[in-house]
Amino acid sequence: FCRIIFCLVVSSEDSAMENIVTEKKAEESHRQDSADLLVFILLLTLTILTIWLFKHRRFRFLHETGLAMIYGLLVGVVLRYAIHVPSDMNNVTLSCNVNASPATLLVNVSGKFYEYTLKGEISGSEVNDIQDNEMLRKVTFDPEVFFNILLPPIIFHAGYSLKRRHFFRNLGSILAYAFVGTVVSCFIIGLLMYGCVMLMKQIGHLGGDFFFTDCLFFGAIVSATDPVTVLAIFNELQVDADLYALLFGESVLNDAVAVVLSSSIVGYQPEGDNSHTFEAMAMLKSFGIFLGVFSGSFALGVATGLFSLTPFHVTKFTKLRDFPLLETALFFLMSWSTFLLAEACGFTGVVAVLFCGMTQAHYTFNNLSPESQDRTKQLFELLNFLAENFIFSYMGLTLFTFKNHVFNPIFIVGAFLAVFLGRAANIYPLSFLLNLGRKYKISSNFQHMMMFAGLRGAMTFALSIRDTATYARQMMFSTTLLVVFFTVWICGGGTTQMLSCQKIRVGVDTDQENFVSVFGLSTKQESVWFFRIWYNFDHNYLKPILTHSGPPLTATLPACCGPLARCLTSPQAYENEEQLKDSDSDLILNDGDITLAYGDITVSTDATGAHTSGTPVGGVAVNSDEALDRELAFGDHELVIRGTRLVLPMDDSEPPLPLDSRRHRHKNETMS
Repeated sequence: FCRIIFCLVVSSEDSAMENIVTEKKAEESHRQDSADLLVFILLLTLTILTIWLFKHRRFRFLHETGLAMIYGLLVGVVLRYAIHVPSDMNNVTLSCNVNASPATLLVNVSGKFYEYTLKGEISGSEVNDIQDNEMLRKVTFDPEVFFNILLPPIIFHAGYSLKRRHFFRNLGSILAYAFVGTVVSCFIIGLLMYGCVMLMKQIGHLGGDFFFTDCLFFGAIVSATDPVTVLAIFNELQVDADLYALLFGESVLNDAVAVVLSSSIVGYQPEGDNSHTFEAMAMLKSFGIFLGVFSGSFALGVATGLFSLTPFHVTKFTKLRDFPLLETALFFLMSWSTFLLAEACGFTGVVAVLFCGMTQAHYTFNNLSPESQDRTKQLFELLNFLAENFIFSYMGLTLFTFKNHVFNPIFIVGAFLAVFLGRAANIYPLSFLLNLGRKYKISSNFQHMMMFAGLRGAMTFALSIRDTATYARQMMFSTTLLVVFFTVWICGGGTTQMLSCQKIRVGVDTDQENFVSVFGLSTKQESVWFFRIWYNFDHNYLKPILTHSGPPLTATLPACCGPLARCLTSPQAYENEEQLKDSDSDLILNDGDITLAYGDITVSTDATGAHTSGTPVGGVAVNSDEALDRELAFGDHELVIRGTRLVLPMDDSEPPLPLDSRRHRHKNETMS
């Protein structure tokens, strides 16, 4: 009996000691995780402070993303080579022969079962450095973190902040570059890399399996452009709006195309034992998967964007506008849930959240209160900034903390050559074909700038790090990092010099350019016929139904539909009847449809661009000096487009000059 009591006491003491050891390990792990997150916070803080210094000094050679990568590289070097964790004496290495590596392992230790999870493969030379490996593994995030946490705000912000006026002006060219160009680039890069892999195999430099589908997958992920550095410099220097729209629109859409294209290549499954042989039916099936996933993701994104209108459109019943904080929170959650819903349904969240952002910017934004409109813009701009810089910092970090890098000089040189040729095959042939049907051609200097600005960034990195289990994927990931580093540092850093070399104009005031083109002095609009039809339908019917902006339905529907029109039109629409809240109105200007009113003077343009002046109200004619006086005396101009008034406020940053001074200045400018 005494022996039994003694055994029970000993076992209870052992359990207590085990609990204490477990608690200490949990506390140490918590501290280590906090220190790892602190490293990234300090990286972002240092990046922001350096960005402020660069902006203060007007230093444009290095963008904040390239700077974040440099800081990440420095921290990665320190973690890899300067910090060593002392080995734990409790670590025991045991060997057993199994045919596969199980994801979960149950170990029986003295009658107690413990669960262990698979963390990854460790080479034989690193068995004795398990503690260092554990530290480096802790600063290596799960790839799903990028797709579910960091990518959604970046992609949504791209759609939500899209300048639809310039985007739709060049819609046909953007779609050609994003869809046709990305597919062409993918196959050219894939074919060139397959030739490179065959060369490596012949000379004995290939250490594992590398199939043609792997080469196509590499071509898909590196075809996703992310010219964030170039676009930031474009925005700061106010480069031509059409060039900005072409680059931005292509990068936004081809990210979505690259994601769907890569998933279609992964889904390529021919019949038989060899899954890497060419088969026409399997290829057609993959093409069908591409179309189905993209169209399904597009439909889901637009549908959720329209569904999110419901709580904001019925604000006259729910009074949600009275609580801007709740309104902003609901808008944020519904936007983010679009990405997760698409992924859960088997579609692509990147495509869904992109078109959800575009839909919400076009419709939902008009139903938000003014406070929520400002908050949502600032919120997603902040999230985009932090997520993007975090990803680029992490890129620099993983160059040294990732344990399974495979750097092959032949593959790296071949990848750089293939990326260059793939980009050239995207831009130059398509630009030639597009110019055959464009009224305003894409000039050669624009084409050279687009070729130079094909940077790779966050999307390429996220796609490459998502799967690094095989030898081929590890080599692709390592090479992708080098491609991103080179394009961000060299191409992004040389943007200003490239603009000067190509003699591309900078300092272009977009608003003034559009104002001048509206006058008829320069009409760069290139709207296609189906977009004109869509705009008229959207402006006259959809926007009045779905939002509080646009003309009331009582003014657009036939008189017989009067009761229905009054029922569907919100009271805010009547209040906003005199103010057009549509930034896309200048997209569908037809020759001869423009009438410009300066107070009582009406100036019209015909198809030739000639200006005709009408008489003021009352039929009293005025001479040119009196018309000029009236023109300069009015601070606001009214643009009448097919009966809809658009108020264009003049710049009031300078105090108004006396009338005689204004007339004198106008005459001097005319003489000069």
